[in-house]
Amino acid sequence: MLQGIKIVEICGIGPGPFCAMHLADLGAEVIAVERGSEGRVNLLNRGKRSVIADLKTAEGRELVLRLIEDADALVEGMRPGVMERLDLGPEVCQARNPRLVYGRMTGWGQHGPMASAAGHDNNYAALSGALFHNGTPDTPPSSLFATLGDIAGGALYLTIGLLSAILNARTTGKGAVVDAAIVDGSAHMLQLMLSTCNVGYTTGQRGQNIHDSSPFYATYRCADDGFITLGSIEPQFYALLLEKLGLQGDARFTTQWDRKRWPEQRQHFTELFASRPRAFWCALMEGTDACFAPVLAPHEAAEHPHLVARETYFTRDDLLQTRVAPRFNNQVVTPGAVPQAGEHTAQIQAALDAHASVWQRA
Repeated sequence: MLQGIKIVEICGIGPGPFCAMHLADLGAEVIAVERGSEGRVNLLNRGKRSVIADLKTAEGRELVLRLIEDADALVEGMRPGVMERLDLGPEVCQARNPRLVYGRMTGWGQHGPMASAAGHDNNYAALSGALFHNGTPDTPPSSLFATLGDIAGGALYLTIGLLSAILNARTTGKGAVVDAAIVDGSAHMLQLMLSTCNVGYTTGQRGQNIHDSSPFYATYRCADDGFITLGSIEPQFYALLLEKLGLQGDARFTTQWDRKRWPEQRQHFTELFASRPRAFWCALMEGTDACFAPVLAPHEAAEHPHLVARETYFTRDDLLQTRVAPRFNNQVVTPGAVPQAGEHTAQIQAALDAHASVWQRA
């Protein structure tokens, strides 16, 4: 879908490379400018071409400037000011290519009192308010491994910003600087949760919300130490859950939204689900409107019949990977290969020296 869009990525860690990979998954041409030695393999480089360059040298900087001459966007994830000190900031790059979209991926953003401080996705999600309700009242708010901050609050917001600015540049001829801060994206995601305050699903305190105190929207441990999830919020789904569990008509469960009963109900569910292995509960409720699913590790998810039918996972070179998302016209797309670091340096340098298009694959 993104064929013809050209991206130069100044490689970093986490959300920037994921964003560039996602664009490559969807058909964009991506050249990853990497530091360090050749031969390393990074799954986030799939579908890209890789060149090695030292941006602290004049040759490395000129390579980047030549690459962006015909590019739609540049992606970088350095701390604020680093690219400027390398003479590769937005002003320099857009002087070479006025329609270039300059995508900046950071945790704290390009300005603000904490802009220059180090951090990771859990720090950004914590400060934004996104981590506060994650977990139960009896445990500290738990971090979600890179998904809440780096990917959801970071990479996906950078992707949307880049594509929006590229569309604008194609009609106006003028590029833009996209300031994608994880703290901003994580906060923006809370708009849905904030809307639930109006209907009483969410309060200002942990342990007083449907996701951290109700019995019908929760995670439970099974007899084999596997876990299952319930999400039976709507009355018809809650009624089916009680039917499946043999609790229809039980006076303890007839009033779903009596919060005073929730601790007792949750304790009963805890003991009930702990009495049988996960497979038992899957056989009883999976695929029904009880809003049920097991908690699966990625290798288990890859073998689940639903995800097998959708071909969500695949294995290449003994490495488990996920396929392209979203899908268009119900087609399953297998993403490009994962290059070794620097694999395309000679090819791209030769094209530049010959004044040929660096975007033409060999």
